[in-house]
Amino acid sequence: MPLKILGLNHNTAPVEIREQVVYAGDEIGRALSQVRELEGVDEAVLLSTCNRTEFYIMTSNGGSEQLQAWLHDDRNLGPSFSASVFTLDHEDAIRHIFRVACGLDSMVLGEPQILGQLKDAVRAAERANVLGKQLRRLFQHTFSVAKKVRTDTEIGASPVSVAYAAVSLAQQFFAGFTQHTAVLIGSGVTVELLAKHLAARDIGRMFVANRDVERARRLAHPFGGFALPLSELAGTLPEADILISSTASPEPVITLELMQAAIKARRRKPIFAVDIAVPRDIEPEVGELDDVYLYTIDDLDKVILEGQGNREAAAVDANRILDDEILRYLTIERSKQVAPVITALREQGQSVRDQVLENARRRLSQGADSNEVIEYATASLMKKFLHNPSVRLREAAEKSDSELIDAARILFDLDSD
Repeated sequence: MPLKILGLNHNTAPVEIREQVVYAGDEIGRALSQVRELEGVDEAVLLSTCNRTEFYIMTSNGGSEQLQAWLHDDRNLGPSFSASVFTLDHEDAIRHIFRVACGLDSMVLGEPQILGQLKDAVRAAERANVLGKQLRRLFQHTFSVAKKVRTDTEIGASPVSVAYAAVSLAQQFFAGFTQHTAVLIGSGVTVELLAKHLAARDIGRMFVANRDVERARRLAHPFGGFALPLSELAGTLPEADILISSTASPEPVITLELMQAAIKARRRKPIFAVDIAVPRDIEPEVGELDDVYLYTIDDLDKVILEGQGNREAAAVDANRILDDEILRYLTIERSKQVAPVITALREQGQSVRDQVLENARRRLSQGADSNEVIEYATASLMKKFLHNPSVRLREAAEKSDSELIDAARILFDLDSD
């Protein structure tokens, strides 16, 4: 099977490298169209999240080398980038896709958001007209596998997520939240989970900032929070004891200058900050300020590991399901590969039969003896069916092609003697 994966993720690359290859919005369609034009690439799907950028491609002639060169040029990457890239093919690639969909390859073991992101990636490939029959079948099977793992195991039972980890880390920093103010930037699922976890821990005040203030209001209101547009963030930032940002902005939302002004207004009262975004929302230099404790998504790894112990046993069961499903998928695909050959063989046989039958009927209409016509028809069928195999076997003998000769014995169920 010409399936290949090329990409990088939280297992192979730190956030400062991952953020260089994030694709979002219109960039996804543009990238997919260009990848499809590469020599050897027949189909493509691009999954780009805060933790991974991975290309799933069907190839007819290589393809992964051209894809890596294209990615290097498209993102103007340095020479060290290649060390962070991984490639997979065949069964290893199928297993990886299944593991990604089930949350088994996530920073947060068993997290459910990745399945929705993968479905979005497939829809984007379909819109870009780069999703063919093979990848469509593969991802349809992948989604059914993910559903089975969720249904038959406890992989998603424990409350572990990036948002949960960020709030847990903040709890280690503060004795309690009731006297503190949190400022959340963004409006996606992660920010909604952050608001939920902070509200459950009785945060004193909570602000949600977003370019679309209506979206921020819809998110903040159920948790007793306040909404504000990003244009007013500078005025609110000095009130933030806890600052957590998760947007899809290609540029930093919190600059060093903005944070320095906030620290000055706070009279050096410290800020606990978590940057969940990739690319990063908070300029890295902010972490060098004495009164700011800045963590990135990669820093949450230890907190996440402590909270996901209950999912480890479920992961063992999930991997057993994956073993069975990989075998089932490969069996289905191999059957599909041979189906056209069987169809062509039957059509050829029917064509030969029709020719012989027409000749036999003509002989009968001309008054030939029926026994003679039967002898003719059966002899003619045998001669026509065995002509090509006999020619190929003689050629195989001349070339000492024992594999073809042995295959013929198996195919025609002949005695090895």
